[in-house]
Amino acid sequence: MDLRDRIAEATKDAMRARVGDRLSVLRLMGSAIKDRDIAARGEGQPTPVPEDAVIAALARMVKQRGESVRAYDDAGRADLAGKERAEIAVIEEFLPRQLSEAEVALVIDAAIAAEGAASLKDMGRVMAALRARHAGAMDFGRVGPLIKTRLSGG
Repeated sequence: MDLRDRIAEATKDAMRARVGDRLSVLRLMGSAIKDRDIAARGEGQPTPVPEDAVIAALARMVKQRGESVRAYDDAGRADLAGKERAEIAVIEEFLPRQLSEAEVALVIDAAIAAEGAASLKDMGRVMAALRARHAGAMDFGRVGPLIKTRLSGG
């Protein structure tokens, strides 16, 4: 069952079970996916968008909520931060398992070797290879500096 079907099934289950908070997050996820399809159609891309684009949309939702959690924590709003954390937990159920730091290091080293990367000029190729193989399984904002360090000899 693909990701869209899993989300649709979970939405139906949440409706049947009358779990309002979960249902609302699942509906937001469905809307984000539909928005991505509409944007792709406007750009002349095929629709529905492939699963990696769906994963990217969901990962963006997690990132946005993570930023909200930090802002709410800084403002002393534990109630709102808790709500955002609960939403993150629901979204993450549908994302690939996140790689550990050790696994990320191994994957980066493997990608550098596979691409034959030797300098910072090759960083784009390494990032593209990692995105193709591990979309949604790692935070590429944190991976970039690790690749840069390895390619610069540090």
